[in-house]
Amino acid sequence: MQITSIKATRAAKENNAVDQATAPVKKPAKPSLISIILKGLWKENPGLCQLLGMCPLLAVTTSAASALGLGIATLLVITLSSLIVSLLRAFILREVRIPIYVLLIATIVTVVCFEVEAYFPQLYQQLGIYLALIVTNCIIMGRAEAFAGRHGPLASTVDAIACGIGFTVVLFILGSVREILGSGTFFVGATDLLGPWAQSLEIRLLDNSHTYLIAILPPGGFFVLALLIALKNALDNRARRRADRRLSIPALHV
Repeated sequence: MQITSIKATRAAKENNAVDQATAPVKKPAKPSLISIILKGLWKENPGLCQLLGMCPLLAVTTSAASALGLGIATLLVITLSSLIVSLLRAFILREVRIPIYVLLIATIVTVVCFEVEAYFPQLYQQLGIYLALIVTNCIIMGRAEAFAGRHGPLASTVDAIACGIGFTVVLFILGSVREILGSGTFFVGATDLLGPWAQSLEIRLLDNSHTYLIAILPPGGFFVLALLIALKNALDNRARRRADRRLSIPALHV
């Protein structure tokens, strides 16, 4: 009886293994465009959640204009690179994908550097080497490897635009706060980026006697970024608590 039961157990296991092997593999559900946008802008913001691109995030955000300029350049590079990687993903060998990604990103960054140097020379001087260092930005390589190489052109482009805008917004807020606290001005240099019409946006908010030099120094960048991350975490925790209250069942008092 024991031998018969052992044989029956083995047969059942073999049948289960065969059924699992022959069962159709379920493909993972494709993310919706709304969820992709929300992740890039808020839930998985590269600057506040993933903490990628820290070098330009802290080095170039001493003013709002330079931060916005670098953010726009990064947005262009990440969008073009993700779109091209998504279009060519079927032709890129997996073993050599990283060198190809780097070569592609470097080519796009070189073109962007030439355009900025030709049409925005003042901004080019402000950004300096950090404009060329977009090649090494982990955000661009991360989106190409984690998303664009596995999804279609539309989803990859939307993901790149969302992440780029999210990163640009963080750069602009960080640069604005540091410029106001450290220099007492706001958006100085906007004419170099947006043209003569933006001269009215360059304003002085604080007198020099009420500014704090540490705000435009590297430690000030870390402090302001830490405050932004803390604010985001507080808002997320508040929204989570509200969702838990709505889902909770009120206790019945008998």
